[in-house]
Amino acid sequence: MNPSIRIGALYALSGAAAAYGASARRGLELAVGEINAAGGLLGRPVELIIEDERSPEWAVEVVRRMVREAGVRLLIGIDSSAVAEAIVPLLPELRCLLMVTHAATPRITGELFNPYVFRCSINVAQNARAGALLAAPLPYRLWTTLGPDYSFGYFSWAYFSRYLRKLNPEMECLPGGIFHPPGAEDLTPWIRRAMESGAEALWISSWGGDLVRLIRQGKTLGLFERCATYMELGAALEVLEALGEEMPVGLWVGTRYWFRWPDTPVNRRFVEAFRRAYGRYPSYNAQNAYVGLHLLAQAVHRAGTLELEALIQILEGMAWEAPMGWMFLRREDHQAVADVVWGETKPHPDYPFRILDPIWTFHGEAITPPPEVALF
Repeated sequence: MNPSIRIGALYALSGAAAAYGASARRGLELAVGEINAAGGLLGRPVELIIEDERSPEWAVEVVRRMVREAGVRLLIGIDSSAVAEAIVPLLPELRCLLMVTHAATPRITGELFNPYVFRCSINVAQNARAGALLAAPLPYRLWTTLGPDYSFGYFSWAYFSRYLRKLNPEMECLPGGIFHPPGAEDLTPWIRRAMESGAEALWISSWGGDLVRLIRQGKTLGLFERCATYMELGAALEVLEALGEEMPVGLWVGTRYWFRWPDTPVNRRFVEAFRRAYGRYPSYNAQNAYVGLHLLAQAVHRAGTLELEALIQILEGMAWEAPMGWMFLRREDHQAVADVVWGETKPHPDYPFRILDPIWTFHGEAITPPPEVALF
């Protein structure tokens, strides 16, 4: 039997974001099953080595061990932007190719970019641009933010506020913003600051367990009656499933894939296969991991080799119809260009969680900054 091709996967398997890591694992396992059922890669089965990313320092050691002890040359994953920013600069030294499926920091396709990193998911600038396009025509004039106190939260607010003011110069964004420690159990001090800020509308970039706590505690305090609320990742199924009927109705929420859209054969097949395998609907992190692994597999098939430079040449500019719709990996910075979905939270008798109705979609070309443009 031919030896397996080992692919290293790094996700949040513990802590406040563990539900995201569990979703990604399901997407990866579904993709591996499909790839191996079709004969594997280069006549060899694919084997996943999935590890917990934990922290930037831990993740660096895990990746080095994967390369040294398991011979890994293809990597996938990463939930945390901080972890991604620690791993990406090491790729040329380690001679590894990384497909990022979640971390949204613009730095890995910007100042930290090197040819060995690709991202098949929406980044913070793209989602913030879509949110700003949705918000700009509305009658809320004074805005602030509530988000995590690290790079993702800062970049999210910086991009959103910049786009919002450009689209509607009458909009005013309070300076500074309000940022809570990631993983804080009691978010009421930061919620109260947002409520007392005088802002009419609030941009929330918290995610995972932080966002679940923020919504529960904010609902108790009356946050959503005080401020119109836009949540950059409020439509992550990990959040919607955890909250169920606790999720307020009528909030504007974003996501990076919504299982009910687009209504295409590719998406319907993926959702049906996922439900057969796991008895639940796929989240954006499951879809992103599934897509990322299939993109790597497609590159190996087309190149006919595992040689990294050949794979990079194939992946640059690759277009693929994913469950989320048609996307392509931009040659200049290896960032995926794909459509973005936002929606309004609404109950539905067929689902035990809020769905998005209506849905707004934003074309990838319209919400993706040119690669040569650096806003910050």
